[in-house]
Amino acid sequence: MNLFVIADAITWSALMLALVAAAVLSILASVRPRRSFVWFATGSLGAALLAAASAHGPAPIGVAPLVVVLGLAVAVFGGSAAAGTALDLAMGGAVSPGLHGGIIVTDRRVDADLASGVHAVERRREVLRGGLTIGVLERVASAGAIIAGFPEALAIVVAIKGVGRFTELEAPEARERFIIGTFASLIWACAAALVVHFAIR
Repeated sequence: MNLFVIADAITWSALMLALVAAAVLSILASVRPRRSFVWFATGSLGAALLAAASAHGPAPIGVAPLVVVLGLAVAVFGGSAAAGTALDLAMGGAVSPGLHGGIIVTDRRVDADLASGVHAVERRREVLRGGLTIGVLERVASAGAIIAGFPEALAIVVAIKGVGRFTELEAPEARERFIIGTFASLIWACAAALVVHFAIR
């Protein structure tokens, strides 16, 4: 057995070990949100990405489907935790969570009344509802597009999400949360999908 074969076996072993660790940590971070899980999952994902980019030979028999499944699990579960961590770091407890997965924002409107003069009216409402479900669909579509070799589809995913949320982005809190959450989610999903793309190319 020559050195090239040994080096390739070590690379594939490192890739599988890092990818399994990233998948387990991503699921844990999604089920039990803790920043430490997200940081360790990020490190494992980075190691998997380096190993996948370094692999020279074809994937061993039966490994490619496992890489795809693990990569999608990392993309879906880890992306949710990564987006949540990014939002916590950027916004902290600046917004109140809603009952349906969104945030509560306050609309301020000025009403003019001939009898009482001008006064401000405040109305609280929930925006960005269903963010968890939309995030899962976004990451599945994004990761699937990269794995399939069609990264142009990312523009379609972002456009659909932006159009669907357009009317809810009047409040600054909603805009900031939308941008930060979307970028964190997409970056994570794309990194996980790149591992799969490099490994099965």
